[in-house]
Amino acid sequence: MILPLFLALQVMSATPAPFDLAPAPPAPGPSMPGPQTSDEARFDHCVDLATDDPGKAEVEASAWRLGGGRFLARQCLGMAYSREGRWALAAGEFGNAARDAEIAKDNRAVNYWAQSGNAWLAAGDWAQARSALDAALAAGTLSGMYLGEARLDRARAMVAADDLPSARDDLDRALALVPGDPLAWLLSATLARRMNDLHRAQTDIAETLRRSPDDASVQLEAGNIAALSGKEDQAREAWGNAARIAPGTAVAKAATAALAQFGSAAKP
Repeated sequence: MILPLFLALQVMSATPAPFDLAPAPPAPGPSMPGPQTSDEARFDHCVDLATDDPGKAEVEASAWRLGGGRFLARQCLGMAYSREGRWALAAGEFGNAARDAEIAKDNRAVNYWAQSGNAWLAAGDWAQARSALDAALAAGTLSGMYLGEARLDRARAMVAADDLPSARDDLDRALALVPGDPLAWLLSATLARRMNDLHRAQTDIAETLRRSPDDASVQLEAGNIAALSGKEDQAREAWGNAARIAPGTAVAKAATAALAQFGSAAKP
């Protein structure tokens, strides 16, 4: 029986899911086409700055907030912080944007809560992430991709809290909404492995490999699952792929350590 040395890869990846810098979608409901308001135009300008020059966006958004920009200014500030990788500050601003939007009775509050939860995950604060994502999902107005990604993020927070059954429920719901997201399949396969459901793990990692075969993390997990399934050749191949795809990374080191039990290691 092969025992993979690296079984620490869990649903909670140290690398956050790609952070979506797109503005929150408009509040649902009928609308009439018309010219942009001054706030909308200023927001678009601030978003462009957040993407190209986050430092300038911080100055712009902070001045706008002090001048009454409310949740739009706070969202832009959060986007600037996220662009710089200052995740805790970004999460706080998205949460402030959500509260301001709730006071204004603007439906975009749920999107801001979801953004806050995503940023808290990136900051490594799972409790705050879960709280923000609970708020986003409680409203019942998220739909489609936005709902799927919020479910996916909350599943990661549930795993950190060692609530694996709840994580499984959120991940299954996420997969139904974002079936093309390789990360969702990877996390689902990893969670199935952790819950000792090897059949589900094998099925889900096969879906992940079909969508993202050149991702080292996917190959690493494929090796873990193959090893636990007693498939030595497949484990060797997958771990070797992981080491070659991303040499010098933590994933490659984990794959090389796993291969070492066979008395050989991949050479990128």
